Amino acid sequence: MKLVQIYDPKRGIQAGKLEDGHVFPVIYEQKGVRSLLDLVQYAAAVKMDLHEVVEELVAKEPIATSWESLNTAPDSNRPYLAIPIHPPEVWACGVTYKKSAEFRDEDTQTSKGIYDYVYFARRPELFFKGRAGHCTGSNDFIGLRCDSKFTAVEPELAVLIDSQKKVLGYMAANDVSAWDIERENPLYLPQSKIYRGCCALGPVLVTADALPDPYRLKVSCTIRRGASILFQGETTVGMMKRRIEELIDFLFLANTVPDATVLLTGTGIIQTEEAALQENDVVEITIPEIGTLRNMARRVG
Repeated sequence: MKLVQIYDPKRGIQAGKLEDGHVFPVIYEQKGVRSLLDLVQYAAAVKMDLHEVVEELVAKEPIATSWESLNTAPDSNRPYLAIPIHPPEVWACGVTYKKSAEFRDEDTQTSKGIYDYVYFARRPELFFKGRAGHCTGSNDFIGLRCDSKFTAVEPELAVLIDSQKKVLGYMAANDVSAWDIERENPLYLPQSKIYRGCCALGPVLVTADALPDPYRLKVSCTIRRGASILFQGETTVGMMKRRIEELIDFLFLANTVPDATVLLTGTGIIQTEEAALQENDVVEITIPEIGTLRNMARRVG
């Protein structure tokens, strides 16, 4: 099951089910359930699976606007595809792929070897990535810090979870990062990772029941500058060293996690410095079973 959020200038944000190229509204006005976050919280309150709640509430008729018309750049004057969910928190894991550990150790100017150590350590790298205000959806912008010269994409599988560790679904994600800031000193990681437009999610949420084996998913990334392809890379989630359940366990360790939290699982695609993002570069991250997350880079102050 694929779930989306649609922005409508007359109705605001509302959740929907994408099926056969049509979006069917999923709302429960009497309970104030309109967004996907509302649906997740409602499902938790009534102790039902998310896909079961959707099947109970989904409308019989789709909205009039076609999927092709919705899946375009945001325009407040017409309906468009919004971010799949506005998460209360986003957390991220690093060094879950060997290629990432090797690159970051070679690239850092201080404390060489720490990333390889983390790759083999019992405890994963786990950090706060931001909240809904830091996130953006497909066809929207991703941020380039004004104090960074090497902003890179980190294509990842995003996992949506509830407060009881249950996996609700999956999205494509971009953990946009200012790598030159992190390479200067690992203690600058928060400044490298957390700023406006630093996390892209989308284009849809695929419920967990529809993807029983996420480790078989392929992740690819293409960066375009004008008519030219600047960079391409691909990996599979199965190349990740750690299991998703392990990453979730560490997130919950001594931590209160709200419903609809998003966990980014790390990247196995390493962008070259020659392909450092510039304004108006277009980034496409594709997981075939989920879709293509498309964003344009924009400088943020």
